[in-house]
Amino acid sequence: MSRPLQSVFKKEHSEDINNHSANPVFSEVAEVFLSRRRFLQAGAVAGAAFSFPALMRSESAFAALNSPSPLAKAVSLGFTSIPLSTDDTVIVPEGYIARPFYRWGDAVGLKGNLPEFKADGSNTTDEQAAQAGMHHDGMAWFSLPRGEDNPAHGLLALNHEYIDNGMLFKDGVANWNKDKALKGQNAMGVSVIEVKKSGNDWQVVRPSSYARRITVNTPMQLTGPARQQDLMKTAADPQGETVLGTMQNCANGLTPWGTYLTCEENWSDIFVKKAPRNALEKRYGISDTDASYRWSEVDDRFNVDKTPNEPNRFGWVVEIDPYDPASTPRKHTALGRFKHEGAAVTLAADNHVVVYMGDDQKFEYIYKFISDKKYDPAHREAGMHLLESGTLYVAKFNEDGSGDWLPLVFGENGLDQSNGFESQGDLLIKTRLAADTVGATKMDRPEWIAVDPHSAGSVYCTLTNNSDRGMEGKAPVDAANPRAANLFGHIMHWNEENGDPAATRFKWDILVLAGRTDNKDVKAKGNMQGAEFGSPDGLSFDHRGVLWIQTDVSSSTINQKDYAGMGNNQMVATIPGTNEYRRFLTGPRGCEITGIAFTPDNRTLFINIQHPGEGGDDVTDPANPRAVSNWPDADPQGRPRSSTVVITKADGGMIGL
Repeated sequence: MSRPLQSVFKKEHSEDINNHSANPVFSEVAEVFLSRRRFLQAGAVAGAAFSFPALMRSESAFAALNSPSPLAKAVSLGFTSIPLSTDDTVIVPEGYIARPFYRWGDAVGLKGNLPEFKADGSNTTDEQAAQAGMHHDGMAWFSLPRGEDNPAHGLLALNHEYIDNGMLFKDGVANWNKDKALKGQNAMGVSVIEVKKSGNDWQVVRPSSYARRITVNTPMQLTGPARQQDLMKTAADPQGETVLGTMQNCANGLTPWGTYLTCEENWSDIFVKKAPRNALEKRYGISDTDASYRWSEVDDRFNVDKTPNEPNRFGWVVEIDPYDPASTPRKHTALGRFKHEGAAVTLAADNHVVVYMGDDQKFEYIYKFISDKKYDPAHREAGMHLLESGTLYVAKFNEDGSGDWLPLVFGENGLDQSNGFESQGDLLIKTRLAADTVGATKMDRPEWIAVDPHSAGSVYCTLTNNSDRGMEGKAPVDAANPRAANLFGHIMHWNEENGDPAATRFKWDILVLAGRTDNKDVKAKGNMQGAEFGSPDGLSFDHRGVLWIQTDVSSSTINQKDYAGMGNNQMVATIPGTNEYRRFLTGPRGCEITGIAFTPDNRTLFINIQHPGEGGDDVTDPANPRAVSNWPDADPQGRPRSSTVVITKADGGMIGL
């Protein structure tokens, strides 16, 4: 079945199925569990959608290890839910102010290099390298000076996930050449910008000694077991130690020692191999065509026929020191190779570092990494090496509501030469195959993961949707998770045993089933009270324990088909356990809402508006870039621009209070 042309930009292969293992799908587990223990979540409709029993969420000494906010835990939401919207603007509740202030093409702030954005798409390749990239995504706040909780001055590190050639170039893909491919590479990666509050407003500091753009061609060091493995070696890097660049950076994480984790998600979309693909390439979705980026046509690094090991050097979590623009980013192979959606970091009871990660594709898995060494707050610099060694686990959800973290360790559970694994480093390059081998549970596109700062060992994960269930290729759509034809997605929750993130067992339930509450189809009926939503994606707690949820309904589905009447993408808030949801923000037309970063005082919220103006059935026509949206500039000669938006309360109060 052919995909609509729209999808050649955003998550090109997210609808494909690369997992053909015989592992159980989560829906099968859920159906058994539900048949045995029929508990209704508060607000659910009988006969429609069931949830799992609420679990004890104990406060314990473990939470103190994670430096919880001194702010009191929220007990209620303090804003009035706004209605759904189809307007071409950002809407927030009365009393709030939202303003875009770092847009694609804005100067990042490099000293002596502050190019202005050209609304017709004619900025040069070199100018783009000093400007904000396209399609802002995950983001994190870092106070200045380092080590302090300054709410008025800091750094924002943010991802630029992918590009739209129809927006990026004045003439689109006409006259394609290597310089155009390089401009596209300069529009991906990461921005680090300095921001400062002046009075009641925020500005990007330009120039700034911290300002930095990290692109597809920035040198990076490999760490961990896969470093120097044969599958990591290329003619340009015969030792398998240094990689050029990071790309398709989606969600993110931040560490207790003050570094930024950026996650490589749909990197396989850019690589092309015309010759028959091997099992590893098929499992990771390497294709024989690329109608969107087209880098492989003019840059041999992305032509797998010519550089067969280059794809193995992507699909990792990358650590960046935002405070040091001269530092070299590091790809941590100990955290596994897949389509990383995010990296949620917390501390175990004994101060081992724990990182939760999702693999965003149909029927992929949820992972957890536990470091070998412990974090010592008195020696922050030592933290820079904590992600270089440890144990990677993958989740198995059992039918009785329990779960197991299965270790992916060479020589254990069939992870040896008999199943195609030569060493721990080789295994990590083949992480998906290793997870298949140990029998992990297939999930419905695991997206962002959030750790509750006020409840030890309590973790949440968005499963955005999955309308095509099953194994061995084509599957019956009634193999839902736990619903047939899961068009709207849901949010998983689990509690680690004894509240310790380093535990190898857990109890799980479902926080909410997304969908329309008035839907007569029980397979698509939402069970929340208040603001209804679908396709949950971005997920993060603020410092008061409010859980913020952002949606990513695809451009081909926004406000139509099963989503008719649900408006543009949105951001909602809830306090887990209440089942009350309030809509806080709606975005402009064609966009995704993503990226969440709060200042330490919870009085400023930064979010990202990604790909405003993206069409439903076609790539952007460079001759008509404003066909769907003209946000945020409303320039009659311009084009829509992904942007970081700063949100405050007019009275200076806390967000959500």
